[in-house]
Amino acid sequence: MNTALYIARRYLFAKKSTNAINIISTISVLGVFVGSAALIIILSVFNGFEEVVLKMFNTITPQLVIAPAKGKTFDPGTAYFTQLKKAGEIYSYTEVLSENALLRYRDKQSVGLVKGVSTAYLRNKSLDSITVQGKFVLQNDAGPNAVIGSALQNYLMVNTNDPFTQLQIFSPKKGMSTSSINPADDFMNEYIPVSGIFEVQQDFDNIAIVPLSFARKLLQEDKKISSVEINLQKGVNPDVFKAKIEQQLGNTFVVKDRIEQNKALYNILSTEKWAVYIILTFILIIAIFNIIGSLTMLVIDKMKDIAILSSLGAGKGLIKKIFLFEGMMITLAGCIFGLFVGLIFCLVQQKFGLVKMSQDNLIMSNAYPVGLKWKDFLLVFITVSVFSFMASALSAKLSVKNINHLNQDL
Repeated sequence: MNTALYIARRYLFAKKSTNAINIISTISVLGVFVGSAALIIILSVFNGFEEVVLKMFNTITPQLVIAPAKGKTFDPGTAYFTQLKKAGEIYSYTEVLSENALLRYRDKQSVGLVKGVSTAYLRNKSLDSITVQGKFVLQNDAGPNAVIGSALQNYLMVNTNDPFTQLQIFSPKKGMSTSSINPADDFMNEYIPVSGIFEVQQDFDNIAIVPLSFARKLLQEDKKISSVEINLQKGVNPDVFKAKIEQQLGNTFVVKDRIEQNKALYNILSTEKWAVYIILTFILIIAIFNIIGSLTMLVIDKMKDIAILSSLGAGKGLIKKIFLFEGMMITLAGCIFGLFVGLIFCLVQQKFGLVKMSQDNLIMSNAYPVGLKWKDFLLVFITVSVFSFMASALSAKLSVKNINHLNQDL
């Protein structure tokens, strides 16, 4: 066994001449324990919120989107897209035609994005989870229906239970000049009933989703589309499939995955988590550096032992290693125990949801969400190890500072 590690372990459990040393060491362990447990719990809660938010966004955000690199529309009837539509890796292949338009309901009006989608769009079974009013229906026996975002609903005060009042949508006519005496003659004007209201986030809640056939009529576009939205079968790697499409399409089209479609969201989630990690790490550092006081007291208590070891031929390096290992064992014991307790707490929260949020929360369950990631445990352990080494190394230097003077006194 390593001599320095053996002696350090004996010092850790041996009785000290001064009880204050035991108290300071216990406080150091408790400080690291609480800091490590708090850090892993907070990071896991952030993981849980991230999973909930991304799940909502992913409900309406496809895994891949293909759009033209230049211009607004393209022809989906080419040989490549016809073949791509039949690919076995694809779960749903949705053709999309979208454009901004003026929406009016009774005496209120607002500008929003009209998004026409093909029938494959409804293969997404999670759409009902974001529907807060009415039903997510785009076509029934009476004809086409619209499902609008909550932001539009708030502006227009749409009542999905009123079958007699329909949503009125205006879009500029193609090739028409604005010199007409009646400006209304320059716009296509279509009516459509609203079957439901969905809610995700402000960027999405300003959308009116309609059948592709209705959008073609409104926007006077018989053939071209704005984009293709693709969701893949389970087990298919989106990154690999995306690279394959990009290679075959070249520079004429842009293929975006979910991260590229929602860069701002992913950046915010990542930034918030790292900000919390840095703040809690500073608190943890303060707890770790309490070890300096504990080891300083221990060095004073073991002065005679240090002198004896030096007289027996122990070098300064060995003596420094003893107290370095001593400090590392104290802090890492607190860290491991803290990670274990944090893991137990997270598992209990996942299972029973003991810690509740506000009762007014309608987006998710009342219990705080928790997501466990092994990378977070590794990150906390490495953080504690690095700062523990620094604090222990500083204290270890004190053990050999006056070693020559001690030998003379002995």
